[in-house]
Amino acid sequence: MRRGDGRLNHDLLSGEKGPQDACGVFGVWAPGEEVAKLTYFGLYALQHRGQESAGIAVSNGSQILVFKDMGLVSQVFDETSLGSLQGHIAVGHARYSTTGASVWENAQPTFRATAHGSLALAHNGNLVNTAELANLVEKLPGDGSRANRVAATNDTDLVTALLAGQVDDEGRALTVEQAAPLVLPQAKGAFSLVFMDETTLYAARDPQGIRPLVLGRLERGWVVASETAALDIVGASFVREIEPGELVAIDENGLRTSRFAEAKPKGCVFEYVYLARPDTDIAGRNVYLSRVEMGRRLAAEAPVEADLVIPTPESGTPAAVGYAEASGIPYGAGLVKNSYVGRTFIQPSQTIRQLGIRLKLNPLKEVIKGKRLVVVDDSIVRGNTQRALVKMLREAGAAEVHIRISSPPVKWPCFFGIDFATRAELIANGMTVQEIGTSLGADSLAYISTDAMIEATTIPKDDLCRACFDGEYPMELPDPELLGKQLLETEVAGGRDAADALRRP
Repeated sequence: MRRGDGRLNHDLLSGEKGPQDACGVFGVWAPGEEVAKLTYFGLYALQHRGQESAGIAVSNGSQILVFKDMGLVSQVFDETSLGSLQGHIAVGHARYSTTGASVWENAQPTFRATAHGSLALAHNGNLVNTAELANLVEKLPGDGSRANRVAATNDTDLVTALLAGQVDDEGRALTVEQAAPLVLPQAKGAFSLVFMDETTLYAARDPQGIRPLVLGRLERGWVVASETAALDIVGASFVREIEPGELVAIDENGLRTSRFAEAKPKGCVFEYVYLARPDTDIAGRNVYLSRVEMGRRLAAEAPVEADLVIPTPESGTPAAVGYAEASGIPYGAGLVKNSYVGRTFIQPSQTIRQLGIRLKLNPLKEVIKGKRLVVVDDSIVRGNTQRALVKMLREAGAAEVHIRISSPPVKWPCFFGIDFATRAELIANGMTVQEIGTSLGADSLAYISTDAMIEATTIPKDDLCRACFDGEYPMELPDPELLGKQLLETEVAGGRDAADALRRP
């Protein structure tokens, strides 16, 4: 079977890079259950969070087996591979790369031998002190043949190496559970982790709780997942969120919890805008209801005389519903999306490539002809997609095209698990809203205000990270040269300081 190429995205235009998702993580402790299949379906529910690679690790109590590859969950696994993963503990991962290239070596879960057995780990988020962690890995005790050697080029493998290589003051190797409270406070940035040794499932969340992580209950076990929707899919009941700064351990003795850092909540507001599934709840608030409310507030802030409200499928749909409700303008499906376009092994010819957006969206001409349209979308990054969409709608006979966006202008990069375009590529950086609208060819353009967006989530403003909109990051960031997706791609030469090597191009 041919494997995936790791290049699937939601973008409507080929080569147009939108806000790429974070990753999806899933963990289960359930003796007597088919944990590999539960994890498969959990990852299937989280596929929107990462489409480059997928992996599952399973423990039978005495050893851990890992299976991972490039591509979608449904491409990586089949009945045979899932059948080979026998055990009662599993962790799984669906990846979009935010540190490290999209290659097999960086697929997760990561795996490490330890003095007490082995460790498999999956990570959602992105760390900002990768160079510092690389230095710590270099200083781990050992002969350099195991714990100190990092084959992957991502922040996750550094954390895995640190968890596997800790020793006490007398040089005795610590267990994973003993190492975690020492290692986790040293990781800065966003991390929602699920990991395991041979006998125990662990879950941990950074002190800011930037990325979601929830705990669920099965009849015969426990589940940890990035989103509540994944709990629903595997038949687990929601128990609670993993708290920011919390470490949870689950084994035959039950569930125990400890705190490795004080909670300072700064959940990502973009989860509510775009990243999370609409059927997910975060911090007690349903994502779909938040998006509909954003649309209502957008209609109040940016009214316009029009005949029809249409969404940019699928991400703009809930906000378009809210906009139509609040404005009294009828809601309609003016665009039809081809759900099966995205991953392809066939390069389109130049003739087909020129069709661009039509490969994925096609207008319903009879619906939009002669109409004044309000087109609702969740965000604008570069603007190429919206520009092509406006052109297509006008060619289909739209009388007017008014664009309404259910988030504020994206002006700042994210360092916590969303791979936006660089700041120089962001259309809202250096252009006014009116200039952007003119550039897109729209009759008008308006964004929701930051306050209205936050109010729609019902989460206190101080408990949300909104840095991509206002540049106020929830923690101090290192120097720019020590940030970036390809930070670890440079091989660290032996004997050189890790941070010095990582600064080199």
